[in-house]
Amino acid sequence: MALSGQIGTGTVEAGTGSVGTHTGPPEADDAVEAVDAVDVVEAVGSDAGPVLARLRAAAPRAAGNADRPQPRPDGLAAFHHAYVTVAEEHAAPAVPLRLRLAERYSAVLDAARRGHRPPAAWRPLFQFRRHPGVRPPQFALAGLNAHIGYDLPLAVVDVCRARGCEPAAVEAEFDRVGDLLGALEERLREDLVPSPELLQVGDPLTHLLGAWHLERARDAAWSAARVLWGLRERPEAAREFTEHTDAGAGLVGHCLLTPWR
Repeated sequence: MALSGQIGTGTVEAGTGSVGTHTGPPEADDAVEAVDAVDVVEAVGSDAGPVLARLRAAAPRAAGNADRPQPRPDGLAAFHHAYVTVAEEHAAPAVPLRLRLAERYSAVLDAARRGHRPPAAWRPLFQFRRHPGVRPPQFALAGLNAHIGYDLPLAVVDVCRARGCEPAAVEAEFDRVGDLLGALEERLREDLVPSPELLQVGDPLTHLLGAWHLERARDAAWSAARVLWGLRERPEAAREFTEHTDAGAGLVGHCLLTPWR
């Protein structure tokens, strides 16, 4: 049965796999301590160098534990490699919102390295990173979904809080971040998606690649950021909305990482 509609801050128009019922590989149980949110510093920086250095340093950690053999490809590491490459190519000019967004992704990796449970939006990528039935393009979409659906609205609020401004004041930066995300999607498709002649009409992957849309996810993230900013004087409501945003992005991630073989 087709699944249609917008869930959380990502967009899935159709799917044929079960949602939230996969049994992940052994790595799924590695994280033992749950954390509700990723803590970030209050100051909004303007220097891309330190952020890029942290992302580069996180690469071996994203690839897994070097003390244990890793027989299967790591989908999370493939996403991370493309992310760092695009971030380096677009490092100048430095855009504070872009840096804060990268800081949030870096914080997710760091929290996982320290044994904390990742946010729900990112959890499927850590759980199924070496699942033999999940194909590389699925990790590309799931990574974009988590980064846009959860990290991006929180990054907008971070910047607004630091500047004491309304979201409308950072809309131009938001659009520039959208250009970066578009470049990331293009790089991921180049690196991980088979050429059209290798995809068959009946291949579930063909269906999946058209089921998630960057522009719609960005629009939903902007709406989520505006709602969250509007709740800044109501901390309990803001926390609840953030949790639901996180959970919604995680649900979409589970859909995108449905094993197909």
